[in-house]
Amino acid sequence: MKYLYLSLLFVFFSSCKNELEDVRSLDYNNSPITIAKSINSIYTDSGIVSSKLISPKMYNFSNMDFPYFEFPESVEIILYDKNKNESIITADYVISYNNTDLVDLRSNVIIITSSNDTLYTDQLYYNKKDEWLFTNYPFRYKSIDKNITGVGFDSNIDFSKINFLDVNGYVLLKE
Repeated sequence: MKYLYLSLLFVFFSSCKNELEDVRSLDYNNSPITIAKSINSIYTDSGIVSSKLISPKMYNFSNMDFPYFEFPESVEIILYDKNKNESIITADYVISYNNTDLVDLRSNVIIITSSNDTLYTDQLYYNKKDEWLFTNYPFRYKSIDKNITGVGFDSNIDFSKINFLDVNGYVLLKE
């Protein structure tokens, strides 16, 4: 019985040694400084709600040389204009870079404006400072009078100034 206790004690301390070494080998410099779950953020400008961000998870990498926030499980962003009209942006994965005001939206990106104009693509960049969207990926754009597919798109956030690149589709014209 004495040997059994000594054997168990030896196994216990041996197993702890490997785990402790694994913990010590972690690179904390490449880890997020915070991880948040069930995000529901409201942004205001002069006391007026300008946008909402909803996501199940966020990683904060503001400790990096090139700081960013990562949303690995999906994001829904609701933007409000001056008249409280909503535009909704959804994506499966998002990275928001702090120093450049650039947001990289990836996989199943959908933007629906308050006038129901809709953009579908797999990757889209949003320049927060200039409020400008752009992609060189394939896209589909639908509105009341347009159904356009193509590769390459840029626009302001409300789609009132759109540049379509390599396109095909239909556009209704008034005679």
